[in-house]
Amino acid sequence: MTTPTTHILFDFFGTLVGYSPERCDKEFPHTREALRRLGLALSADELAASWQENWYPFEERSQTDHREFSMMDVGTAFLRAQLGREPDPAETRALMDVYIAEWNAGVTYPDGITEWLDDLAGDYRLAIVSNVHEAYLVPTHLEKMNLKTRFDAVVLSVEVGWRKPHPEIYATALGLLGAQPDQAVFVGDTHVADYVGPERAGIRSFLIDPFDRAGVPAVRRLDTIFDLSARLS
Repeated sequence: MTTPTTHILFDFFGTLVGYSPERCDKEFPHTREALRRLGLALSADELAASWQENWYPFEERSQTDHREFSMMDVGTAFLRAQLGREPDPAETRALMDVYIAEWNAGVTYPDGITEWLDDLAGDYRLAIVSNVHEAYLVPTHLEKMNLKTRFDAVVLSVEVGWRKPHPEIYATALGLLGAQPDQAVFVGDTHVADYVGPERAGIRSFLIDPFDRAGVPAVRRLDTIFDLSARLS
């Protein structure tokens, strides 16, 4: 007998919200102004190159051991390299808040997503399981979308310390929900993090993959997030 699905676990970025580079000012003027106040005059290209140089070692390590890092970790390394000294945590925090605010300008909300999730919340308990480097990022968007009360758990890699596809982050979500793996489904847009990882944890998964790049079974592939309703029924 098949266990009824009672819980839905969602990835966040790329799944419930999108990102439009055209909406984000690639010059990052406010971030560069914040740097100027610290005595650092960087062009947009110099900022991008230095940020990537400091970001990459953290990302490379996390791809291997699945330990999550924070924006403060990268920001501290970035400012240390630029200033030639150890930055004050308040300096780093202020800069990261400005940078995140500018990056956030590119985040988009799909038409109808709020109403769709409202409907789902009537039949299922919902949770978010997201790889993020800043704890307030997802809750801030949920607040703007008027969806904060729709989710019974918001599980973030930067708080758990492990990122998807490490099994601990899925176990944490299930524990908060009081659910067994076979009572839940997972939905996301990244093959390993949102499909392979949850499947290994015993959670039936659906992948948003409109061009069928990952080659998952047709019944588990979605063209858009809204296709999930038909799969669940």
